[in-house]
Amino acid sequence: MTTHRFVLEPYKGIATRHTCPACHRKRCFSRYVDTEKRISFPDHVGRCDHEQKCGYHFTPRNYFDEKPEAKQMLLEKGSSSVLPKPGEIKTTPTSFINEEIVKRSLKCYKTNKLYQFLVSQFGESSAMSLMKKYHVGSSKHWDGATVFWQIDRNNRVRTGKIMLYNPNTGKRVKEPHNHITWAHSLLYKSGFNMKQCFFGEHLLATDKFRPVALVESEKTALIASYYLPQYLWLASGGKNGCFNESSLSALAKRSVILFPDLGATTYWQSKIGMMRNHGIEVQLFDYLETNAPESERKEGYDIADYLLQIQPDEAVLQAMSRKNPHLKTLIETLGLELVNVQRDSS
Repeated sequence: MTTHRFVLEPYKGIATRHTCPACHRKRCFSRYVDTEKRISFPDHVGRCDHEQKCGYHFTPRNYFDEKPEAKQMLLEKGSSSVLPKPGEIKTTPTSFINEEIVKRSLKCYKTNKLYQFLVSQFGESSAMSLMKKYHVGSSKHWDGATVFWQIDRNNRVRTGKIMLYNPNTGKRVKEPHNHITWAHSLLYKSGFNMKQCFFGEHLLATDKFRPVALVESEKTALIASYYLPQYLWLASGGKNGCFNESSLSALAKRSVILFPDLGATTYWQSKIGMMRNHGIEVQLFDYLETNAPESERKEGYDIADYLLQIQPDEAVLQAMSRKNPHLKTLIETLGLELVNVQRDSS
């Protein structure tokens, strides 16, 4: 199939600017077009010029994510096809994963590399509490891999992101290749209609009043939840993840604070208007973007990288126990309680 390049329609007079489907302002909306002029998108696929006050931006990728049958039609009919309008497409129901599969994955934490890292930072009880709270599982796809299940506010399992971590650094394993895949792609060969939701979204149903803090990484949501429990931490799964109509509806009438990774702040800021149109009370935490040194900016630091520099007492004790395994046995035998451990600042 010919590769298509989708761009915003260039300005050629007021006839090329339309009414925004979100803020309803006239002559401020640019639609996406195919440079080959062989594909026609529905009228709502485009961007509003009012980035701060509105922020609506619905890309061709967003459209294909919500209408995979349209993408399949394009693949089957070839580059000369014209995409049908939304009303002409039969909507395919969202697919879900059996919750029994999730339950079977909630074990083998001793060999789970991410769990091992969390234990080294927070201790066993806190690490296990985080894994259980967020329904984080283990996978045999790679030895010690982690499954971040995406469970929506109705407790339906949308999919699971499988990733492999270094247990010492907590960083993702990217050599000799990027270790990331999807549970639904391993479980179902075809016919699975995935529509992602926020990681941790299932917590919204039972925690209705705590302000929501939104980050990109699932791992960051776990870590931040430990340090800052006054917020309900969710993850978008990436810079562009879940910034669409169906996903954002889960946050309607909630108070949300955005914590983007360094380098993603401007993009997330552009989504504030769209979020407010969904009835979301949203704020942006941009202190790190404003004050971070260039070295941290290049590394794409997020809030977890800073929080982990604050080592809790349990982590100090864990490190001491690794150096002297008898220490843990002594504490358990005598029933000692950790009162306070001061870090050696030298």
